[in-house]
Formats: sequence, C-alpha cells, structure tokens
Amino acid sequence: MILSIIILISGAVYFLINLTLIISTQIEIENPDSEKSASISVIIAAKNEEDNIIHLIDSLIELSYNKEKYEVIIIDDSSSDKTFETTLKAIKGHTNFHIYQAHDKIFPAKKGALAFGINLASNPFILITDADCRPQKNWLYHFSKEFNNGYDFIFGISPFYQDKSTVNKTACFENLRNSLLTFSAAQLSMPYCAAARSFGFKKSSFEKIKGYSNTIDTLSGDDDLLLREAVKNHLRVGTIFNHGAFVYSACKKTWKEYFRQRSRHTKTSIYYLARHKIFLGSWHTLNLVMLFSPILCLINISYLFLLIFKIIVDAGTVLFIQKKFGYRFKLWEIIYLQIFYELMIILNFANAVYSEDVWQ
Repeated sequence: MILSIIILISGAVYFLINLTLIISTQIEIENPDSEKSASISVIIAAKNEEDNIIHLIDSLIELSYNKEKYEVIIIDDSSSDKTFETTLKAIKGHTNFHIYQAHDKIFPAKKGALAFGINLASNPFILITDADCRPQKNWLYHFSKEFNNGYDFIFGISPFYQDKSTVNKTACFENLRNSLLTFSAAQLSMPYCAAARSFGFKKSSFEKIKGYSNTIDTLSGDDDLLLREAVKNHLRVGTIFNHGAFVYSACKKTWKEYFRQRSRHTKTSIYYLARHKIFLGSWHTLNLVMLFSPILCLINISYLFLLIFKIIVDAGTVLFIQKKFGYRFKLWEIIYLQIFYELMIILNFANAVYSEDVWQ
C-alpha cells in the first residue's frame, strides 16, 4: 500500500511538473508599443573565426531592420588566423559595421572582448551573439518589441542545425531539453540561464550591475552569470519565442569538442544562485531516480512503472513542444535520446569538475 502511494505521488509530481513546463512556454505577452524601433548595438567577440565570420556578417546585413537603427561591432580577440582581415574585407561599404582589435581588456577571455565592444557601443540597447551563428531576419525586430516592453535583459531561442550524426542528435536533444527548462523557469519568474547566442540587455542595466565585474568566478558565464547578477538586482528578464528571432548555429562535430563545450557550460552552473541550484538539483535527481528505478525491481516489480511513466511523459512533452524550439525528432529517437540525455548530465558534471576552463 505504501509503495503504491509513493509511486503514484512520484508519477503525479513528474507529470504535473512537465505539464507546468509545457503551459509556461505557451504564454506570450503582446507589446502595445511594438512599432517603435529601438536603436541596437550588436556585439560579437571573435577568436579564430575566419571560417565562420563571413556567414554571420551576411546574416546581419540581411536583417529586416532599419540600417540606421543598428550597428554591428565585431571584436577580434587576439586571433591567430585571418579573422580581422577577413572581417574587414566583408564589411567594406557597410557603414554600420565596425571591427576592432581588443587591447588592454579589463576582464579575461570572452568577457573582456565583449566588455570592450559594449564600451564602444553608441546605442542604448545591446544584443550579443557568437561568430558562428546565423540570426533570422526578424531577430532585431522581435528584440526591439521586448525592449519597448520595458525588459532589462532578454534572451531568445538558439537551436542547432540538425543532421544525422550521433553527436549532433545528442547535442540538439540536449539543447531542446535544456531550453524547455530554461524558458519555462523564466516564464515562471525564476530565470537562471541564457544562451549568449541570442542575448540582449539595456546598456544602462548592464552598467547598473557593474557589467562583468561580478561574473569572474569562471572564464565562461558571460551569459548565465550576467543573468545571475540581473536577478540579484531585481531587474526584469524577458524571453522571445518567435521563430523569426531564432539564432541558428552548428553544434560541435566531434565528441571531444562536444565534451569540452559542455564542460564549460556545466562548470558555470556551479556558480548559480542557491535557489537555482536547488531547483535544478531537485529536477535532475527526480529524473535520475525514475530512470534508474528498475534497479528497485529487485525489491518490487512495481518500481518499473516509474521508468515506463517517465518515458511516456517525456515523449509526449517533447513531441508537443519541439517545433516551438526549432527541432524535429521522431518518437523512437526521443525515447533513446531522453535516456542518453540523463546519463550525459552525470558525465558532463564530472567532466566539468575536473576539466580546465579555456577560452578558445
């Protein structure tokens, strides 16, 4: 009797949490002042991005936004390739595009390059993306709407391009599950994470929290730890779900590159606020307990129900929301990738603890 109650309660809690995540991602707030175009400075820190930077520049040139209302500032952060020369040639004739080389950075790694660029920005609103990204044409338009709605910090959806490789499927599915949790938490007034591939803020709000001064716990975290400071200072954080504001990028092609990237991102979570670590720790613990529940079948076969129920709920959740985040997985892929995803959480955390933090 007690066992049945435990299983039913666990299943009900897991179902209700997933239902809450789904519902929260369907909430969108319309902006009454949507036609006013905000003046935006786009900042990119580029280090050895010779092969990617032209594609990003092409995407930014093609944005559906008044050219007089935005500028692009690219910071070459001590590249050893031809990033600077390639960029200089690509932006020739585009007066709202600029490139500078980072000198005398006040912060290490990427944060220093970004701070260098933000200091040069002439507009009141800042948008950050990465050199290997491809923003959609209405990226600035949708961020402008939310800036006009009074938000201090805003982040959007940043999917990976999908292909058939195992590394790609793993990275894409992980991005989908993490995005669901990230955006749901923000919609529930508990933002804790944002991808720097599509991240914006008021320059005055950035200055109010002293920029990156309080985020040097680790070399990474130019997005999450900056958001942490925004939350600590009770600033307004918004999200953008519109497909026209997606920022696509290619995920890592090898397992070595994938683990290195996940190590940096996971290491940042060690410096989250306590309430966010409790939230994430509780969520992942519940998932892992349900995943490994068959071990308890040695005690009672009924524990198998928890795993079966988890697989059904996970599959239903992903099938329902995946299009909203720019992905398309088949049912059989969702089942095995969800199990793989939970196992990778353990592996990535262990890797983050013992790996070295490097800005490449």
